[in-house]
Amino acid sequence: MREQDFLNNRISLEIKVMCGLVGLAIAGDIKFDLDASLDLMQSRGPDDRDKYVDHNIALGHVRLSIIDLSIDARQPLTSRCGRYCIVFNGEIYNYPELRERIGSEYDWISNSDTEVILAAYVKWGDKCVNYFHGMFSFAIWDKNKTILFAARDRLGVKPFYYAYVKQGLAFASRPGALRALLSDTQFDIDPQAVRFFLEAGYVPAPYSIYRQIKKLSPGHTLSFDGSSLNIHCYWSLDELEVDQKLNNVPEDLLLEELDELVAKSIRWRMVSDVPVGAFLSGGIDSSLVAAYMGKYSSDPVKTFTIGFDEEAFDESLHAEEVSKHLVTDHFCSHLSANDLLDLMPEFLSQYDEPFFDYSAFPVMAVSRLARHHVKVALSGDGGDEALGGYHYYRIMQYMEHVLLMPGFIRHALGRILRRLPNHKIKLLGELLLRDDLPTAVAFMRSVIKCNHDVMLVDFRNSTLGIDDLFTKRSLIMPTNINAQELGMRLDTSYTLPDDYLQKVDVGSMAYSLEVRDPLLDHSIFEWATRLPTHWKIRGNTNKYLLRKLAYKYVPREILDRPKMGFGVPMADWLRGPLRSWAEEL
Repeated sequence: MREQDFLNNRISLEIKVMCGLVGLAIAGDIKFDLDASLDLMQSRGPDDRDKYVDHNIALGHVRLSIIDLSIDARQPLTSRCGRYCIVFNGEIYNYPELRERIGSEYDWISNSDTEVILAAYVKWGDKCVNYFHGMFSFAIWDKNKTILFAARDRLGVKPFYYAYVKQGLAFASRPGALRALLSDTQFDIDPQAVRFFLEAGYVPAPYSIYRQIKKLSPGHTLSFDGSSLNIHCYWSLDELEVDQKLNNVPEDLLLEELDELVAKSIRWRMVSDVPVGAFLSGGIDSSLVAAYMGKYSSDPVKTFTIGFDEEAFDESLHAEEVSKHLVTDHFCSHLSANDLLDLMPEFLSQYDEPFFDYSAFPVMAVSRLARHHVKVALSGDGGDEALGGYHYYRIMQYMEHVLLMPGFIRHALGRILRRLPNHKIKLLGELLLRDDLPTAVAFMRSVIKCNHDVMLVDFRNSTLGIDDLFTKRSLIMPTNINAQELGMRLDTSYTLPDDYLQKVDVGSMAYSLEVRDPLLDHSIFEWATRLPTHWKIRGNTNKYLLRKLAYKYVPREILDRPKMGFGVPMADWLRGPLRSWAEEL
């Protein structure tokens, strides 16, 4: 890129009243527009906005101020020596400990966690990510070596998209912002991504819906020196062995360990210079988070719930029961079909990549509600994947035994069952036609299941399916893990970051709300992954240990109810109040 082009793209600071990052490194002669990109991410960072432009680099940032609200923490943040510059989205929860550890080795400018990342990179280089507890995506520019280093957190809470174009590397927090940055660049729909979306309801990393854009996968770093792009995995649960010796450890000891891990994670995530609240559904995970927050807060915790008039989907009464027991300051709003239509424009503008999960609407609604009262909210995401919460894990246990049947018998039975009129029996028949556990997990996680005829034969033959992706990933895992453990690990690798966490990140950022997930701390996931299934799923009881821990704070009779999820009565609405709207589409 021409130096004058960079200089012409400087802007003065605009103070407006979480974050979004964008950048372009070591580019050739390519037109770019930082302003347009930042405009699209304004809701991710309404408190501040700035740019850094120099030889071979352009960085932009919009900020939602949470830690160190002073002007010293403004991004892009440049080290006092001028060599390094960082843009960062997320939170590093153990930053005070890291700052103390680095001490006077670094010449500090601010009290922010952003600068702790920069100081850690100066001290430890690309190994700095191993020291962070938090949710993050960031990019650091080394002016002397003309190297860009970027990283994404271990579980994929925060997004990072990038595109390698004309000898340059462009990146942003969202694909729409990346397209706006490079408005003269052609972006084509990737047929492979379409196949994954049709089957899974999301586009799994490292793919994006565009052929030219990729996602940096969770637990990965990226380095770019102008001639080569290197991607490195610094953290993964794939090869972690289950410790069978833990089968014989006393339950009280494991509960004590889990208690300490969860307590520490929640204390970290309550640190903020702005008000903090919690999402509360009345289920195990969110109730546990709210209970711990109450232990460490001097004032009643503010909790937020979305309800529905349709009883089968309404969790608000359960949440109210938990709130009364924990004595929280509780807020509830009901979502109707008309409210969904009101949210539709925001959904279409914020979810700038195809997204199937319509529970995004209650996420947006509860984020809108919470933002009127707090700037940060804690959620219970992660407990299901770490500690065995989904009902299909128990189905996979039975499937493990079914696969021991001779294939010709299983297939014959499956072909008979899938012809029967009952939908659940049809699904069982289709499941029996799967020949191994990874493809069975893929089928259970598919959103089309028995409807593969929505895809042309040529299209299916020329692309990979989600079962191919799951099978390849499972080959890295220990051969002795059971079907339930396989399901948890595959969910952690794909469904969690690319569906559930993207849903929460985009839906909350649309209303400038930062959501923190205590149960997603990597120390909890590492501990839980080593734990034998016996401690996670026992008979018909899911999340066995986490449930036992929750009973210490909320009575069993309040918590013991069927899992509902964060759903929307979409089918009822489309047959009723939304029918005319749907027919017009």
